[in-house]
Amino acid sequence: MITEKDKLQLKQKGITEEQLERQLHNFETGFPYLKIEAAASVEKGIAVPDAEETQKYVDLWNDTRSGEKCEDIKVVKFVPASGAASRMFKNIFAFLDADYKEPTTDFEKNFFEHIHDFAFFDSLDNKCRENIATSVDQLITRGDYKSVAANMIYEKGLNYGQLPKGLLEFHKYPGGSRTPIEEHLAEGAMYAACGVKVRIHFTVSAEHIDMFRAEVEEKKKKFERLFGVLYDVTYSIQKPSTDTVAVNPDNTPFRNEDGTLLFRPGGHGALIENLNDIDADVIFIKNIDNVVPDSFKKDTIRNKQLIAGMAVSLRDRIYAYMEQLDKKCTREQLNEMLAFLEKEICCYKEGTDKMNDTELAAYLRDKFNRPIRVCGVVRNVGEAGGGPFLAYNPDGSVSLQILESSQIDKNDARAMEMFQHGTHFNPVDLVCIVKDYKGNKFDLRKFVDPATGFISSKSKNGRELKALELPGLWNGAMSNWNTMFVEVPLSTFNPVKTVNDLLRKEHR
Repeated sequence: MITEKDKLQLKQKGITEEQLERQLHNFETGFPYLKIEAAASVEKGIAVPDAEETQKYVDLWNDTRSGEKCEDIKVVKFVPASGAASRMFKNIFAFLDADYKEPTTDFEKNFFEHIHDFAFFDSLDNKCRENIATSVDQLITRGDYKSVAANMIYEKGLNYGQLPKGLLEFHKYPGGSRTPIEEHLAEGAMYAACGVKVRIHFTVSAEHIDMFRAEVEEKKKKFERLFGVLYDVTYSIQKPSTDTVAVNPDNTPFRNEDGTLLFRPGGHGALIENLNDIDADVIFIKNIDNVVPDSFKKDTIRNKQLIAGMAVSLRDRIYAYMEQLDKKCTREQLNEMLAFLEKEICCYKEGTDKMNDTELAAYLRDKFNRPIRVCGVVRNVGEAGGGPFLAYNPDGSVSLQILESSQIDKNDARAMEMFQHGTHFNPVDLVCIVKDYKGNKFDLRKFVDPATGFISSKSKNGRELKALELPGLWNGAMSNWNTMFVEVPLSTFNPVKTVNDLLRKEHR
């Protein structure tokens, strides 16, 4: 039963009653698992350009964004950066709650043995001196490890347990340290500049947006001088209208103690709304924590240029076909387009050979006139997360998709075998083309597959609840895009999931 108070709450969030009813219906019915044809591989679905091809695409991208051409293209680097870094420090929180005082687990020992190697060591040392008039080394010598940890993650210290990852000191440099925000500023100048303009967009939490603005304003002049560029940095927050209602185990709406409905963030899939608001021709997408210091950036920069060049090449071919489809096409021309769709984009469907010319032209127009993404994928090294697959779509066609484990039927032995033995992994390394062949911006919300959300079990204040996740940004939210996968080196994938990841050689 929806009350007048509920209606007011919905209005404040920008959620319609129809949307609420759909969400409640999803809890009742659940979401179907995706039918997989095969894991994408270098034999089918994943391109592996040789050195000559790579250079061709790199040159194409650099030519596209330089000289007079840069006036005709708008490029944006889109960086999902919401949320606090608390999960990075879960092992340190556990240490502070433990009933022992000295490092016991391998993680704890590794952290304290190499504490001088962290880029934030000087800041931590200064905070310990400021708060308790004792250095980190003195605290460790006397066995007071917990004071060191507390000064790192609690509010009275560096507050790293609550700050966003983008504001943490990740990498050491001769002149100091850099945060992920600074590394993205540097990266942007190296592969996303059009002329001297570098556009970067951060999606951030509402409580962190002022901190991001302050960090960028303080640091961007240094990078403008270093790279000879000008930055245009913008921000957005996850829209309240993308929150999803929570329910009790019996699928009735979960209510807070004051009687209001409980809404939760809809996951990174909600960011399709933020992405849709970006006015650009080409958009790079890369997570906030997947950055390395300058000494390791060479592979990253070259492969970003490769992916962008492939995206531009694919765009140009599709645009040419769309213009051709506006005219009368011969069967030979239609068959050439169909071969390109099936072999280069790996999108195919039974029965196309039986379509007449009018039907085939309509089918090709429908498939070509969609947003484009070229995704870098890396060899699977056991990371948790999604990977590249060939999956069936609601219209019966098969296309390249990034799938998460939640979309796989655990009781389907064949599907699980394909998922578990996939050769490649999705590191969130995308270049997107979001305008059609006439220069009009696609409404990206129309290309989401709403059947690819998922339901998870959570709790609040000891009460069990069920939460609804929207189709993920790079899987279900981009389900109906034209997709290409390209293998990139593992050296381009260096996420920081725990604080000790910063001790890896790629971050030092």
